[in-house]
Amino acid sequence: MITVNAMGDICPIPVVKTKKALGELNGSGQIEVLVDNETAVRNVMKMAKSSGAAAEQEKLGDGRYRILITVGEAAVSVAEENRGKADDPSEAAACRTCLGTVVSVGSDRMGDGSDELGHILMKSFLFAVTQLDELPDKMLFYNGGAKLTVEGSECLEDLKTLEEQGVEILTCGTCLDYHGIKDKLAVGGVTNMYSIVEILQSAVNVIRP
Repeated sequence: MITVNAMGDICPIPVVKTKKALGELNGSGQIEVLVDNETAVRNVMKMAKSSGAAAEQEKLGDGRYRILITVGEAAVSVAEENRGKADDPSEAAACRTCLGTVVSVGSDRMGDGSDELGHILMKSFLFAVTQLDELPDKMLFYNGGAKLTVEGSECLEDLKTLEEQGVEILTCGTCLDYHGIKDKLAVGGVTNMYSIVEILQSAVNVIRP
């Protein structure tokens, strides 16, 4: 068994360490991952499942969590049962598929200068995306951009329209936690920095307003 100590590590380090350990197993064995927050638990679990491994989590105490990942014959049945099922949009985002266009939004305003004008421009930008003949495959929201996908956002109607038309809306979980708005997410799913990097790497075109 390989033990990965990711206590105190911030996203996406626990996922990176775990993925490296998976490579060291050579296709069979177990990995024990130790983390100190629920966000890391979810991210590691999603990555493990998307890799076809079986994963179980256990809370050891305050700020202490253990994830047991099994690779090999024991994991095959689990992978087959879940084949074709995605627990949530962020799990599908972990797949290395070739994407067309990805919109990457890192702020709730567009451009520098007037904040008021920046908010107006961002709302106009997102509406303009809904009018494109060819819609993006995914839209990523992080840092201040996370505020656009929660309750009270003036952009929710446009984002929900895009989601209904097949655009995957993903918001950084760490960013939602930081801004204290995780329980207010109103459109799309939650993702992590490792998946964001993989999505950007796989995209043919990346649009950043």
